[in-house]
Amino acid sequence: MKLGRVIGRVVCTQKMECLEGLKLLLVQPVDENGKDAGVALVAFDVARAGEGDLVFFEAGKEAAQANPNGWFNPADAAILGVVDAVDGGAKSAGYGGADKSAGYGGAKSAGYGGATARPGGRK
Repeated sequence: MKLGRVIGRVVCTQKMECLEGLKLLLVQPVDENGKDAGVALVAFDVARAGEGDLVFFEAGKEAAQANPNGWFNPADAAILGVVDAVDGGAKSAGYGGADKSAGYGGAKSAGYGGATARPGGRK
């Protein structure tokens, strides 16, 4: 999974049946410091994310498996959760360490304390 920030919506008047009922969002991947990392991509949303939210997403063939309309579809990016906070304790995953020097290390570095996420999305 990867971190990204929702930067916009994608509106389609026509789309494949397997994407019906799914919101399409524009996601900017971010690095361990919260800075843009790569080009924005379109992802379907199963987590009820909104513009400006920090999210975790999957890209590639695995993303299609998250589609509630069936896994056999051409989707290659899916938003799986809205991130409430990222703690710097996951040093091996590349998101900072206990010293909080590599980004997302708590409220002081990027405004994210704690280590919780809402896998079920917004209520």
